[in-house]
Amino acid sequence: MIEPVIKISLANLLAGIQRADADVITAEMEKLDGVLSTERNHLHPQLVHFLERRSYAKALMFLGGESDIPVGACGGRPSPTQS
Repeated sequence: MIEPVIKISLANLLAGIQRADADVITAEMEKLDGVLSTERNHLHPQLVHFLERRSYAKALMFLGGESDIPVGACGGRPSPTQS
């Protein structure tokens, strides 16, 4: 299954963003783009949606089994703090 690889890559990417580590950010984004390109037909449509739009935090939430992913510009479920 490719989902564990995506999950690790997303976690590494988000950690790289927090550290402002351009090398990690570039490498992980390239890895995720490659996975999306080659595995698109084997991925859940919602995960494809998040990866295409570079909604990496939402993609990680999705892979973590979260059911209350906040709404964004692309739509989704409202967060508990939104009316």
